[in-house]
Amino acid sequence: MTAVSHSTITYPAFCEGILHFGDTPQGFDALGSSPVIGEGQSSIANIDDKAVFQCRLLVDALRYATLQLCASKESGHPGGFASSADAYAALVMLGHTNIVTEVGHHAPGFYSAMFLDGSLEDMGIYTMNDLQARFRERDGLLGHLSGAIPGLLAPAGPLGQGQHFAMAGAYLNRDKLFPCTIGDGGLGEPYILSAFKHFHTSYPDVTNFLPVLVWNGFSQEHHSMVSLMNNQQMHDYWKAHDFATIVLIDAKDFDDAGQDGAYVDSTLFSVSARTAFTRAVLEGAKQAADAAMNGSMSVLIIKQLKGAGVHAKGAKSHNLYPGDTSQKDNIAAALQRGALAPEAWELVRTNMQRAGGGTASRTVVTEFERPVADIGALPKQDFQVGDKAVPATSMAHMVAELGKRDPTFVVTNADGNEASNMKVINDVLKIRHPTEDALYNQSPNGQVYEPLNEDACAGFAAGLALFGGRSLWLSYESFAINGWPIIQTVGQAMAELRRKTPAMVSMFTAGALEQGRNGWTHQRPEIENYIGGQMRNGNVYLLYPADANMIQAAYGWAVGQHNKNISIIASKSALPVYTTPAQAKAAIEQGAVTLYESRDGSWETIVFAVTGDMIYLPVFAAKDQLEAAGYRVRIVCVANPRRLYRPTDVAWQHAAEADDKFMHDADFQRLFDGDALVCVSGGGTIALEPVMLRSRAPARELFGWQRGETTASPAEIMAYNGITAAQLAARALGMLESEPSELSEAA
Repeated sequence: MTAVSHSTITYPAFCEGILHFGDTPQGFDALGSSPVIGEGQSSIANIDDKAVFQCRLLVDALRYATLQLCASKESGHPGGFASSADAYAALVMLGHTNIVTEVGHHAPGFYSAMFLDGSLEDMGIYTMNDLQARFRERDGLLGHLSGAIPGLLAPAGPLGQGQHFAMAGAYLNRDKLFPCTIGDGGLGEPYILSAFKHFHTSYPDVTNFLPVLVWNGFSQEHHSMVSLMNNQQMHDYWKAHDFATIVLIDAKDFDDAGQDGAYVDSTLFSVSARTAFTRAVLEGAKQAADAAMNGSMSVLIIKQLKGAGVHAKGAKSHNLYPGDTSQKDNIAAALQRGALAPEAWELVRTNMQRAGGGTASRTVVTEFERPVADIGALPKQDFQVGDKAVPATSMAHMVAELGKRDPTFVVTNADGNEASNMKVINDVLKIRHPTEDALYNQSPNGQVYEPLNEDACAGFAAGLALFGGRSLWLSYESFAINGWPIIQTVGQAMAELRRKTPAMVSMFTAGALEQGRNGWTHQRPEIENYIGGQMRNGNVYLLYPADANMIQAAYGWAVGQHNKNISIIASKSALPVYTTPAQAKAAIEQGAVTLYESRDGSWETIVFAVTGDMIYLPVFAAKDQLEAAGYRVRIVCVANPRRLYRPTDVAWQHAAEADDKFMHDADFQRLFDGDALVCVSGGGTIALEPVMLRSRAPARELFGWQRGETTASPAEIMAYNGITAAQLAARALGMLESEPSELSEAA
């Protein structure tokens, strides 16, 4: 197919900016005279010569648009998607457009697909020129996928996450297929197949997801780690993870161009051989998709060389660099080889716009706000000030009731709810398990998902929230870091969404102070700093309820929020109750509340600003010592530190469902003004940053976690970290009693 100057021909308006057009392909009059997906239809009716021919045109269009798009910015990743284009096109022609991916580097291919079906018109992208102008630019098409792009279901960037979105979509929408493309370079991520296997064990009836392995032999800069597997070994690998229907299409079986190696480029085949390959991909995709929709866990594997049809082969095709323009010899040659005739572009667009019942931006499940069950106000227990109660347990009763009211609600936990003093969740909602056992609260219909893998727990919970369902991820904060990356990904995605979706809620129990006997392996509260560092993002919230009343207020607030990423930190030990329910609610909504203030005192005022719950024990003990010395003391619970930032500190205005609630200066000063401010945390200290930023106290100090050790009690681990009543009081007194010259010398 030779390229011709498009200045002398007529082409569809959306093609404005396409650099090369080709001749009308042989057989177009007979096989391309009308769209194979008829008006009012959502997929091809049969896999006949016409369907195969038009599917091949779609493959060519996807490859061409992807390469020209990347070349327009001398940046981006065309090679991986190029080797998956046959599978993507086949699924679309079969009407399956709820496609997610594990591969962020496939972004330009997915954007090309959304351009071809017209979805990107919703963001003002009408032509190829528009597409190129908005690629990898602010408020445009991100370098890696975002679910905020019209027609795209989920973000993709970190490897090993896409399968969670596919399974969550399948769980919430049993009548639709959710294909998920997976690169063989990313297949080495340790959780992809184990996540599928555990999900299948727990939900054997939910099989309407379809991993699509793009087996092209290469990763980003080298051969993939599975490149030496033969076809039987790859088949056995998936079979070992419960996949019953394994469809493997190997381009090598159709090669008539004499290509060397196990991985070949189908675009170099003769027309007849390429037609046969395209037919096989269509038939294989239909077999795998039909099986997945009919109760068989299925996988579609497309084996062909990375970079098929673009400017380079293997890992060298992965991405473009400065200087890789559309005029560069190898790129220009590839574009000319892959150029389509104007009438072919028109045919491709029509099929794309009809596939799946309409443009993706109007039909895929995440383009709609999903209705959720009306759960009303969750019941709370009113604990009396001065009582002792377990924060985790009080929240657990609310979680159990929510699950009763919303049957699609799922709790995920890798370490066990009983270990976190939340057994009532298991009692009421049951652990999802094929072995029914009342002693262990196991049931095949349970709502508690317990893979011993934080990535799988966090991934499923995050996917459900992003796709419009309610979920809760429970973990020890010690181990939460193993699942946090996808929570962070989804949190950012929620900030960009054009629709409302339930907040992603997590609660981390058994903090470092409670894990003395287990030692430093279970004492990793530094994740609080990781989460706290994201609060400036605009939709991330780190909640520190001080007691059992306040954790109920925190969870009640969280389940009523949308497009937020909310984490609650709390203990599983019986601790004093400091607040009334009304005070607890105010603390969460406003950001902080005074737990205690001295009635009198002849000396200066010392303010303790505190995050946590158990950590109040030494703080209140320090208060007694300071009051005995004649000082006034105010103890303030920093419950929702995001509320304590100044509006200019947080990118709230850029977040969907923007939240502009911040504590006013006068209210902040009433809480935190004093002669000395002592900020105290049993974990990370970054959540106290807004207090330190806004405080006008002339003397300030910060106590927090330093490192772990094996200890016999929380008091001992606190002492090991320098947090005792005596040290808190001494430091407060030291700040007040120091002369300015002494403070200067100390600084």
